[in-house]
Amino acid sequence: MKNASDLSRRRLLLGGAALGAGALLTACTSNEEDEPTGAQTVAAGGNANAAPGTKVTIGFSAPAADHGWIAAITNNAKAQAASYSDVEFKTVEAGADAAAQRAALQTLIAEKPNVIVLLPHDGKELNSFGLSAMQAGIPVVNLDRAFPDAKAYRLQIKGDNYGMGVSAANYVIAQMKAKGVSAPVIGEIAGMDELELTQERSKGFSDTLAQAGFRVANRRAARFTADTGQQEAASLLQALPKMDALWNHDDDQGIGVLAAITQANRKEFFMVGGAGSKAAIEAIQADSGVLKATVTYSPSMASSAISLARLIGQNKGMSDLVELQVPKEITLASETITKENASNYLKLGF
Repeated sequence: MKNASDLSRRRLLLGGAALGAGALLTACTSNEEDEPTGAQTVAAGGNANAAPGTKVTIGFSAPAADHGWIAAITNNAKAQAASYSDVEFKTVEAGADAAAQRAALQTLIAEKPNVIVLLPHDGKELNSFGLSAMQAGIPVVNLDRAFPDAKAYRLQIKGDNYGMGVSAANYVIAQMKAKGVSAPVIGEIAGMDELELTQERSKGFSDTLAQAGFRVANRRAARFTADTGQQEAASLLQALPKMDALWNHDDDQGIGVLAAITQANRKEFFMVGGAGSKAAIEAIQADSGVLKATVTYSPSMASSAISLARLIGQNKGMSDLVELQVPKEITLASETITKENASNYLKLGF
């Protein structure tokens, strides 16, 4: 849990307070874990499938909490599993990379859980594990970072990465049109370029901008961390002495991006974030800095993954659907949070 002073410092940075960027970045690391809110998990009494049934053992693996979104994924999964009396939750350490995660996951197959929920370091690298588990008769719920082979999972649940880029671009386009700017200078700070999800986000952004006759003037790739966000933002700001709009893919990474903006004393542009952290939503609501919107990619998907894994293990379908089984793929929409609707989304912030 963050203490009150830590949370206050983080919100000051996201609100654009004129404090030393280096000191703020040190104080506002995103490795700390928050308990999930009630809105991020669904109590076990909330639907027709909630009554206790056949016991289900769910194996779970996700990368270590190297930033707030990943921490929220694991915390939400644990909390959702704990809400069911018929679920046994077994976690497996993901290690430092895909190879370590694959090795650790082999122990799960030997233990024969009813279902495995897996957020891989890299979907392509762990695709072979998904195939092995499925061939061993263990359904796999592939969370967030997608396996390329549909045979490697029973269910794939993820956010809409391409849609994140579309939503961010649509907001930028609307703002530019409202201001009468016909040739805007637009910057982009992506996440990890080797991940397909980052590539999809950037493609959605550039495709949609192109439809309006706009393009990205300068793009940098960070690593979903505050430190790398600050480094890449500093380089981008130097390359673009004037800018109209900036999209940063990740709100945790955005802590560093905003630190660099504060340090450079730049205010002539607005910024759109990504994912929907609580601090970012509060900053948008306060409307005191360059951050004016963020597009959602909520870690609440982990809670849904656990609930759906339980249904798969019990051979049940979703109560509001006619079909007898859980769907094969679920993609969550990416929504745009602005000052006008921030209060509605604050409960989902991580």
